[in-house]
Amino acid sequence: MNLPLTPIRFLHRAAGEYGEKVGVVCGDARLTYLEFADRVHRLTGALQQWGIRAGDRVAFLGFNCHRLLEAYYGVPQAGAVLLPLNVRLTPHEQQVILDHSGTRAVFFAPEFLPVVEELRQTAKAVEWWAPLEPCALGEWADQRHYDEILDAADPAPADWTQIDENSIAELFYTSGSTGTPKGVMLSHRTLYLHALYVVISTGVDDTKVELHTIPLFHANGWGRPHTLTFAGARHVMAKRFDPVSVLETVERERVTAFSMVPTMATSLVNTPGIGNYDLSSLEMAFLGGAASSTALVRAVEKALGCRAQVGYGLTETSPVLCTARIKSTLGELTDEQRLERQSMTGTAMAGVEMRVVDLEGQDVPRDGKTIGEIVARSDVVMDGYWNELEATWQAIPDGWLRTGDMAVWDEQGYFLVVDRKKDIIISGGENISSIEIEKVLAAHPAVYEAAVVGVPDEKWGEVPKAFVSLKPGAQASEAELNDYVRERLAGFKAPKSYEFLESLPKGSTGKILKRALREPYWALKEKRIHGSGDQRR
Repeated sequence: MNLPLTPIRFLHRAAGEYGEKVGVVCGDARLTYLEFADRVHRLTGALQQWGIRAGDRVAFLGFNCHRLLEAYYGVPQAGAVLLPLNVRLTPHEQQVILDHSGTRAVFFAPEFLPVVEELRQTAKAVEWWAPLEPCALGEWADQRHYDEILDAADPAPADWTQIDENSIAELFYTSGSTGTPKGVMLSHRTLYLHALYVVISTGVDDTKVELHTIPLFHANGWGRPHTLTFAGARHVMAKRFDPVSVLETVERERVTAFSMVPTMATSLVNTPGIGNYDLSSLEMAFLGGAASSTALVRAVEKALGCRAQVGYGLTETSPVLCTARIKSTLGELTDEQRLERQSMTGTAMAGVEMRVVDLEGQDVPRDGKTIGEIVARSDVVMDGYWNELEATWQAIPDGWLRTGDMAVWDEQGYFLVVDRKKDIIISGGENISSIEIEKVLAAHPAVYEAAVVGVPDEKWGEVPKAFVSLKPGAQASEAELNDYVRERLAGFKAPKSYEFLESLPKGSTGKILKRALREPYWALKEKRIHGSGDQRR
């Protein structure tokens, strides 16, 4: 028997197996899985009434909420393609994405009405604009808000056995840090198998209560919209990442897990009064999106009282490729050894193959020292970039996805990303990992955050420069930090200059924007090219 692999099956299973259970919590709304499924089916019906056809793109512009979670199922169930828009982009950037994707319908949160007012003048392919919540609109938009549209629609649950598993279900545009954003195409089959592999690798089940701290518009929401529904777990929505709100929600909803990028984690563990909250329900904090230091993993475990574990992936891989779980083959570990392993990039999850290769595509030695590029192949890898055949071929030239991440690997199958290709600092012929320096700086008791980039140098070509923000009330001089680094790393790796900032520039998910730090120094210099594409998100 050969049935189509589609995440729509997760919804039908959750409604059938856990129908009366509260499956989604969003503010004051508490939806059982049966209620959630009914809303999804009504969204599908509404889209069909609008004339949305198979393959049409439907965009959502808004923060995390149950309505966007419903779209993860209702849009693909209608045969259309879901396009969650990054709320941090400018109207021009949004327009480029809407035009490139040929989006026909846009749902938007009232907070973005000024953006939409501008977009409707320029995004000519869009035929329908509809607010997610009540707000005053002109005749150019549907006068009903999302819930009214659902109330007026007939439920239209799909016969999932008729879905083409190879059709595109989701489209996520990369942040475009090296050029024009590219649309990552994820098929029904890809999303189904990604969820299956993650559930197998992380042990998600129906006892879990997970807080959506990662924006659902970012990299398939790290796969959590699918994995939690598949397992019958409870979704708890966080509109934005606010440390105090997160702590309050964990205590109130008895949350068992949530995910963070390192800057989020740093903010959370340094929240005043964190010890006053009841966090005893927490079992796991997942860290990803950028490299995490052992010091940060230790701090998260101490502050939250639960296991902290690093994972790794790309928008192009749905996104999870590997997790830093502790393998039984490691034997007995000291607590420090365990933390070191948990802060690594990790081992490939079920269904994923990963390697580290040199410039000729040959495996580098698995000695934990020799640096190469991570390549991967799996059912979770994208179907390609939307209308970008050349870019797709460059990313996957031989059946293996080029990630653009430089790493080492060892005999135990553990990977450790040392830098992005473009972030490797080549000083006097020596390769210097900016991440290695950042991890050392992050362990200094006065340092809140640190980022290291290469800046031009007449003698060495380029040298490391550190940008540092200190914890409130803490003090540290450049000389003190320099001595601290030199005690732990070779002298040529130590930053040659430091700059203290109140805060470091960040993107939509809290990732530090090294490009913004680096560009002023290279604006009038010949650009260095360390590799193609900036794919990790």
